[in-house]
Amino acid sequence: MKLYISKIILGVFLLSIQFIFAQNLSKTQFQVKGNCEMCKERIESTARKAGAKTAIYSINNQTLTLETDDNLISPNTILKKIAEVGHDNEKFKASNSSYENLPPCCHYERDLQTSSIEDYNPSKKENEFYVKGNCESCKARIEKAAKDAGADNAEWNAEKQMVTLNFDPKRTSADTILKKIADVGHDNEKYKSNDNTYKNLPSCCLYDREIPFGKANPKVHFEEGIKTELSDHITNNLINETPQNNEKQIEGVTINGSKASTVLNKKEAGLVFNIDKKELLKAACCNLSESFETNATVDVSFSNAVTGTKQLKMLGLDQKYTSLTKELLPEIRGLASAYGLSFIPGRWIESIQLTKGGSTVTNGYESITGQINTEFLKNAKKPETSLNLFSDFNGRAEANITSVSPINDKWSQTFLLHGNGTFGNTDMNHDNFLDRPKGTQLNAAYLLNYNDLEKSGFGSHFGINFIKDERTSGQIGFDKKTPQDTQSLYGVGINISRFQIWNKTGYVFKGKPYQSLGWMNQYIYHQQDSFFGLRNYSGQQHTYYSNLIFESILGNTNHKYKAGASFMYDGYDETYLTSNFKRNEIVPGAFAEYTLTGLKYTLVAGARIDFHNLAGTQFTPRMNFKYDITPQTIVRLSAGRGFRTASIFAENQQYFASNRSIQILQNGGNIYGLKPEIAWNYGVSIQQEFKIFGRKSTIVADFFKTDFQDQVMVDLDRSPQQLTFYNLEGKSFANSFQTQWDFSPFKNFDVRFAYKYYDVQADYIGGRRQIPFMAKNRGFMNLAYSTHKNTKGGFWSFDTTLNWVGKQRLPDTSTNPEEFQLPQYSESYAILNAQISRNFSQKIRAYLGGENLTSYYQKNAIVDFKNPFGNYFDGGMVYAPIMKANLYIGIDVTF
Repeated sequence: MKLYISKIILGVFLLSIQFIFAQNLSKTQFQVKGNCEMCKERIESTARKAGAKTAIYSINNQTLTLETDDNLISPNTILKKIAEVGHDNEKFKASNSSYENLPPCCHYERDLQTSSIEDYNPSKKENEFYVKGNCESCKARIEKAAKDAGADNAEWNAEKQMVTLNFDPKRTSADTILKKIADVGHDNEKYKSNDNTYKNLPSCCLYDREIPFGKANPKVHFEEGIKTELSDHITNNLINETPQNNEKQIEGVTINGSKASTVLNKKEAGLVFNIDKKELLKAACCNLSESFETNATVDVSFSNAVTGTKQLKMLGLDQKYTSLTKELLPEIRGLASAYGLSFIPGRWIESIQLTKGGSTVTNGYESITGQINTEFLKNAKKPETSLNLFSDFNGRAEANITSVSPINDKWSQTFLLHGNGTFGNTDMNHDNFLDRPKGTQLNAAYLLNYNDLEKSGFGSHFGINFIKDERTSGQIGFDKKTPQDTQSLYGVGINISRFQIWNKTGYVFKGKPYQSLGWMNQYIYHQQDSFFGLRNYSGQQHTYYSNLIFESILGNTNHKYKAGASFMYDGYDETYLTSNFKRNEIVPGAFAEYTLTGLKYTLVAGARIDFHNLAGTQFTPRMNFKYDITPQTIVRLSAGRGFRTASIFAENQQYFASNRSIQILQNGGNIYGLKPEIAWNYGVSIQQEFKIFGRKSTIVADFFKTDFQDQVMVDLDRSPQQLTFYNLEGKSFANSFQTQWDFSPFKNFDVRFAYKYYDVQADYIGGRRQIPFMAKNRGFMNLAYSTHKNTKGGFWSFDTTLNWVGKQRLPDTSTNPEEFQLPQYSESYAILNAQISRNFSQKIRAYLGGENLTSYYQKNAIVDFKNPFGNYFDGGMVYAPIMKANLYIGIDVTF
């Protein structure tokens, strides 16, 4: 009996040994589409159930790593099962019904050009692979390479472009054989041959190198170890490795998608729009202030006729209430408020994230109406240098050079250079004042990136930027080199120097891809010296910012949290006329944020406490909630508090070019004698997707209400000769309603309609009034069409935008002499912009465009322009464009 049992045990042991050694385990990686932690769990569990030994899915990289036994299961079978549960991958596309049945948070962008799962051909054998070739010479070369790599037999079929391999998996593998075939010049479904090797083939063997998806299946293969998913916060929010929206490179094979240029992020609890550089190319976009001309959410307007600067407004309130960041670091604030938008060239921008309403507490306390974050070009997989030249027909010219290149597999660098100049005397309304200032700007930046998150867990981003900006305006003929008090002509001179340096470093804990630590630091020096006629204004600002963020989970990835501490230092030294204003703002703070993800909902709730040395202790709670009623219907709610300190001189420079005297009615505060600004913002939105003309269409309607608990009032009505600042006594609110419809009637033609209604009122000393220069009604239309690419990559693009602006309340000038009085309301008007561009190839693009083609302009932009040193002169009463139609031309060249 014991002998019998021993034989059984020995037999089982021998069978086990035979099974172990018979296993032919291999690791491969495939592209699989997914969005969230639920997708990750679904994909991995499906792969394991289908027979994978191990399966690890990376949300950030959109890749699935499989370890399989080639004798038991094939990757094809596993990927087919994954497609059946709703996830497109590089071999199979999920059915529409499977995709639609996924939870809304799992709805990814379906930009992979794979064959449908319904088209799966089971007759294709697992030892058959697609290999490109042309003739009998190709056949001999392919079959010889296969045998040299260890195949017992190989037969290539020219008609089917397929090779059949017979080999012993103990001696070689399909990967090894196909790599050898690529080495001799033949692209296949796993590897692409070297360009030089391909070019050295005989002319009869030069095949078409395009491999259709569903036949060719590019794989990213393992070298060592298994890639783990990186922390979403570290890669997207801290290191800011901005993904390329239109193109992904995998082992030399390019996947081209058709992602929209502006996308409302369905995963985010807040109302977040992702704007990529494709959208920015629809207009001139010389700097950030011109980056929103094709966007309905942000209103762009000139602030005055003398300095020519543009300002943004969102939710019916001025730019100062929106947090403007660069690489998630505070950027346009304080002394940079007036001119900072012109310091970020459009060609430097990789993408913009626009958040309506309260943003996350991790990014600070100043956001009230929302956040606009700009990402620079970086993280190239191959060297790329671009040159942009631009000129308009009124004497403005600029040049941009951007160079992005990898140093090695961990380091990459970016050089950014911008220069512009305005040289012409533009005076379209014949008031002898320049419609825009003349001057020059030199802007240079260097970015250095280190990314070893996957191995060591570390990543870092370093940047340095220097700006020199000079502008001169006023009456034509004014000489900036001659003191103002020695000449009769009125002039404006503005000189700005700005230097900043920043670093962001992140660490992902080994074995815990959901847990990370990030640290951001930035220093800014800003100096402005300026004069407005006989008035002088100068200011200096030193800013240091630091933010430490820890991110992890509670139990599982449905419960995430962030916690951290921040520090902000602002040192201001300002002089207006003979008065000097100095202050140091020191703000240590701490914050925490919790994210709850359910099947149909996402809740993000956070709070921060900041100990401001001048504004006191401030508590800032914020909440965003998203609920998916159906996969096509999403409702969002938001509420939050924000506070800021007003830099009243820097933020209101548009009124310096006037005869208004400045009066500050102090209220016991520590900043110009004023208290800080505090406001609550509440929002609700609904997003509805449906199909029209057989294509996806989206309507978004949102309503936001901003209530000020305290506000620094800028009163232009008290007297036309006075600019008065004081703290709010009573109520101040802004109600904003917007509805936007995006659809595509046919391929390559995008249409966007929008309507906005604003009700913005405040209690001034003289009673409740509408905020000036804010139209209650606005309309918007954008049409964009591009032709199909030809064989050389060339195509045409056409874009046109129409903005309709309703009447606006103007400041009270009734006490002026009749000839210097303005009406109570402006007239409504429309502005039409259009652009035509031609891509001759992937390397050269030329464009021709026009701004304000309706040629509507404000004829009385300057009050009493004949007497600029008189009592009634005022250059700040601007409600419309001050220039007629303007044409421009440009070219982009990529090396």
